[in-house]
Amino acid sequence: MNDHHVPSDGEAGEVRRFWAGLGLPGLVDVHTHFMPERVLRKVWEYFGARGPLTGGLEWPIAYRREEAERTALLREFGVRAFTAMLYPHKPGMARRLNGWAADFARRTPDCLHTATLYPEPDVGTYVREAVAAGARVFKAHVQVGAYDPADELLRPAWDVLAEAGVPVVIHCGSGPAPGEHTGPEPIARVLARHPRLRLIVAHLGMPEYEEFLDLAERYPQVRLDTTMAFTDFAEGFMPFPRRALPRLAALGDRVLLGSDFPNLPYPYVHQLHALERLGLGREWLRAVCHDNAAGLFGL
Repeated sequence: MNDHHVPSDGEAGEVRRFWAGLGLPGLVDVHTHFMPERVLRKVWEYFGARGPLTGGLEWPIAYRREEAERTALLREFGVRAFTAMLYPHKPGMARRLNGWAADFARRTPDCLHTATLYPEPDVGTYVREAVAAGARVFKAHVQVGAYDPADELLRPAWDVLAEAGVPVVIHCGSGPAPGEHTGPEPIARVLARHPRLRLIVAHLGMPEYEEFLDLAERYPQVRLDTTMAFTDFAEGFMPFPRRALPRLAALGDRVLLGSDFPNLPYPYVHQLHALERLGLGREWLRAVCHDNAAGLFGL
């Protein structure tokens, strides 16, 4: 475990100094988790129990607070827009989560209206309904959902999202622990069918970083989020290969800040410092921490 698991009282000031020093109006974080409190507490219990999907790692939740406190803290950090990444693990769950997320977006205007999906017969219908209701980003979690993203049941949903240009943040890499359908191959099959689909690969595709960089280089609508990448925590068990940094720099217009807030075992500011110490330059940091997502979502 690293030394960055306890947020300091002055952290909001540190975060604000970071983005102000880059001449930015704030941050845009495309990978934050808000979900029904009962569901979120089950997620926290799973992390605390070192379940197999977390790789058995020690994972204390740094921001285990009530919903209102968590939204207030993101605002104190100067996060201009964030998401409500939520995900089902069984049939019939996605539609209910989407109803909750639509209500959360109505009462939380700085949250990008988020929705989710699962391979089931009515997925095309409820994805179309969510897009019509104003969903601006979707979350797919291949590892937790234990489904093949190229499942034929999902084809109508991918069709709708590709046509509408709505981005999908997808956890499809095999970190922190592999799943039956994680890795680049299932995503390559999805993109072969839906090349215009705006996939945002969570965690830079950890640990298959280079394979997901391949897909981003091949498909101009594929993006990557930085969630947990380069932090002391992630580098300790799934380090990013330094030989791939020039490729990441070259894709600087398609890399987006993600954090995993509130489910972090270290302070939020550590993700920002981890990106800064890559040495990829001020303009790369500006794009990643704000401008790329602001352009994608029209902020």
